[in-house]
Amino acid sequence: MRNVFAGVAIVSATVGAYAGDLVMHYDRPARYFEEALVIGNGKLGATVYGGIEDDRLSLNDITLWTGMPEKGSENDLSGNVGKVRRLLDAEDYAGAENANKSLQGHYSENYQPLGNLRISYGTSGHGAAGGFYRGLDISEAVATTRSQVEDGTAYTREYLASSPDSVIAIRVTASGNRPLEFSLGFDSQLPHEVSWRKGSEMVIDGYAAAHSYPVYYGAVPDSLKHEYDEDRGIRFRTIVGVDAPQSRIAMSDGRLTVKGGLEATILISNETSFNGFDKDPVRSGKDYKAIAGRNIDNAAAKSFEEIRSAHVSDYKRLFGRVSLDLGETDRRIREMPTDMQLRLYTDSLQSNPELEALYFQFGRYLLISSSRTPGVPANLQGLWNEKLLPPWSCNYTTNINLEENYWPAENTNLPELHMPLLDFIGNLATNGRDTARKFYGVERGWCLGHNSDIWAMTNPVGLGAGDPMWASWNMGGAWLASHIWEHYAYTLDRDFLARYYPYLKGAAEFCIDWLVEKDGVLTTSPGTSPENRFLLPDGHPVATSYGTTSDNAMIRQCLMDAGAAAKTLGVDSGFIAEADSVLRRLAPYRIGKKGSLQEWWHDWEESEPAHRHQSHLYGLYPGNHIRRDSMPEIADACHRTLELRGPDATGWSTGWRVNLYSRLGDGEMAYTIYRRLLKYISPDEYVGDDAVRGGGTYPNLLDAHSPFQIDGNFGGTAGVAEMLVQSTMTDIYLLPALPAQWRDGSVAGLRARGGFTVGIDWKNGAVVSATIGSEKGGCTKLHFNGTSVDIELKPGETRRINALPR
Repeated sequence: MRNVFAGVAIVSATVGAYAGDLVMHYDRPARYFEEALVIGNGKLGATVYGGIEDDRLSLNDITLWTGMPEKGSENDLSGNVGKVRRLLDAEDYAGAENANKSLQGHYSENYQPLGNLRISYGTSGHGAAGGFYRGLDISEAVATTRSQVEDGTAYTREYLASSPDSVIAIRVTASGNRPLEFSLGFDSQLPHEVSWRKGSEMVIDGYAAAHSYPVYYGAVPDSLKHEYDEDRGIRFRTIVGVDAPQSRIAMSDGRLTVKGGLEATILISNETSFNGFDKDPVRSGKDYKAIAGRNIDNAAAKSFEEIRSAHVSDYKRLFGRVSLDLGETDRRIREMPTDMQLRLYTDSLQSNPELEALYFQFGRYLLISSSRTPGVPANLQGLWNEKLLPPWSCNYTTNINLEENYWPAENTNLPELHMPLLDFIGNLATNGRDTARKFYGVERGWCLGHNSDIWAMTNPVGLGAGDPMWASWNMGGAWLASHIWEHYAYTLDRDFLARYYPYLKGAAEFCIDWLVEKDGVLTTSPGTSPENRFLLPDGHPVATSYGTTSDNAMIRQCLMDAGAAAKTLGVDSGFIAEADSVLRRLAPYRIGKKGSLQEWWHDWEESEPAHRHQSHLYGLYPGNHIRRDSMPEIADACHRTLELRGPDATGWSTGWRVNLYSRLGDGEMAYTIYRRLLKYISPDEYVGDDAVRGGGTYPNLLDAHSPFQIDGNFGGTAGVAEMLVQSTMTDIYLLPALPAQWRDGSVAGLRARGGFTVGIDWKNGAVVSATIGSEKGGCTKLHFNGTSVDIELKPGETRRINALPR
C-alpha cells in the first residue's frame, strides 16, 4: 500500500472544509463505485460520482428486477427425501451429497440497474479546477460537490433523494464570473427509448428481462443469461426535468442543454410496473407512467428549498432518534479526507472514535435510504447496483445476509424500516407452502431455501447441479420468521403480532414436521451447515449430513418464539403444547474435542477451519437462547469457536462476529473485530500496490465482502449497539461489552426489548447516569456497574437514574 499520507490535502475553506462528525468528505471525484457516495429514499437511489467536468449518477429503483411471478414447482420432488435419508442412515455421506441435488429447483432472478444520468459541465478549457470538495452529510442525507475554475467561479451541486416527494433532486449553482452551462444525457443497459415531455423533460421508457440466470451459472453463457420479451417483464419510466430560471433550455440528440443563469434544479422521477410479488407486471402492473409523471409534476411545483426542507425533516424524524459520542478525534486527522482517515486507521491503529461513530450512524443512514418500500426489503447491495449480472444476483440470500440487513432495525430505533422485510415474510409464507409440500413432503407450514427475489421465490436453488453446501438448505423460513417476534419484543405491538403470528406459526409447523427421530432425540435429515463442509475419514469434503447444529438452533429459536407469541396472544393452546414437547426432545448442543461448539452431529474436522460462516452459533446471536448466565459451558464453547475461526473474514462475517463477541461480554474482542471491519479495502478495480483486497470497508464506507455487500455495514452498526445495550423481555444490561478504548462517552435513543428506550452517559468505563423511557409502560430490571435496579414506568414516562460512584 502506498504511504497513507501521500496526497493528503486539507480542503480549501473557500469550497467547504470538515463540517462535523457525521460528514464523509473527499478531496477528489470518485472514479469507481466504491469511492462514490450513495443516496436513496428507500425506493429510488443514486450512486453519485461528483465529477468536475463530467458528473455521473448511477440510478436504481428497488423494484426493478428481472422475472415474473413464481409459478411453483411443476414436479413433486418430495419422494427424493427418503433416498437421501436412507443414505445418511447408512452413513453414506458422499452418496447423500449427490442425492441431495435431486431436491433442487431454479435460481433467483437478478436485481437490475436503472441507468445513468450523465451531466457534462461547460468548464472544459477554463483552467484547472481547484479547491475540490465532495461530501455526504448523513445527518441530513444530502451530498455536495464543490469546485472552482481558474477565473474564480465556484460551482456547487447538492444531491438528495426525497421520500416525501418521491424524486431525486439536484441543485446546481454558480457564483463568480461565469454562468451555468451544462447538458444532461441518459443511458441504460436495459432496452429503452427516449422521448420528450412538456418541452423540457426527458422521458425514458424501458423494461427488464422476463427471465435471467445468475452470473455464476456456467451452463448458460453471459450473453444469453437475460431473456428479453417486449410483452413480459417489469416496465419502467424515468423522467428527467430541469428548472433553470434565466437560462436557455434546449433539446437535441437525446440531451437537455442548459445555458445561462446562476442556478438550476434537476429532478428525476422513476416508477416501475411492479405491483406485487404475485401480479403480472404487464397485465396487472401499476400505472407506472402516470405515477412517474405525477411525482415529477408535484415536485416541479416546489422550489428546491421546499423539497430539501421536506426531505431533511422527514429524514431527521428517523435518523435523529439516536446519538452516539465515543470521544473526539484529533483535529489533524478528522480534517483528512475520509478515505485517508480509513487508511490511517487501518495502517497505524490510530485512534479515531469519530470515524467509529460515523460508521455506526452510516449503517442507520443506509437502512433509512434503502428500506422504505412495502414488501421489498433491502437486497444484497441495499439499493445500489450497477451491473446487469451483479454478484450473487444482488438477491435476498437468506442463510445470513438478508437477516443481517435488519439487525440494527430494532435496537437502533428504526422499527418502521423493519416492515418491508416483515411484509416480505408474508409473501414468502404464501409461496413457501408449495415448496414445503413439493420438495420436502411437509403438509403443514412453509419453508424457504438459500435465495429469494422480489417474486418471493422459496425453493432450494441449483437446478440439480448446485453444491449442496449452499444450494440445499431449507431453514430460511425458521430464521426469518423469528424477526416477527423480535419486532414485537421491541415494540409490544399486539396488533402487529396478531397479524403476523400465522407466518411465525407456519414456519414453526414446517420445522416440527421436518424433524426426524435419531438416537432418542429429534433433529433434521438431511441438513447442511451453511456453506461449510466437513471431512470424511478419507479426507473428502462433503456438506450433507443429519443433525446439523445450525438447523437445530434455528428450529429451537423459531419454536420458542412461536410459542411465546401464541401465549402472548392467548391462542393455540394445542400448538403451544406441541412446540413445548418438541423443544424438550430436540437434540442438545454438544462440545467437541477442541472445546468448541460442535457444528455437526459427529465431531468432524472442518474442511476450512477459519470458515466465514458461523451458523452453528446462531443460538447465541442473532438468536438469544444461549446465554452466559443460563448456559455458561455452551457460551464458553461459542467463544472457543470464535477463537479457532480467527479474526480474518469477509465483511458481513466480521460484522456478525462483533455481535457474537458482544453477546459473550468480551468487549475487547468485539472492539478488535470492529476495527477489523473498518479495515481499508481499495476499490475492486485498483491494481498493483494500490490494490488492497479482502473483507473490510471501501473508501465510501460501504462494506467489502469483497465485492460490495451491504450486510457488513448493518452488522457493524448492530454490533456497536449490542456492545452498549443488551436486553431480554425482563432485563436490560448497560455497557455489557464496553471496550477500554471507549472509556468515556454517551449514547441516547437505543431501544431495548420490552418497549424501552435507553440513554447512557459513562466515564472511566462506568455508567454515570442513564435514562429509560417507555411509550406503553412496563417493568424491567436495569443492570449496570455491578448492581441492579427494578424499574416500573407508566405509559409515556421517562426516568433518569444517577449512578453512585464506585
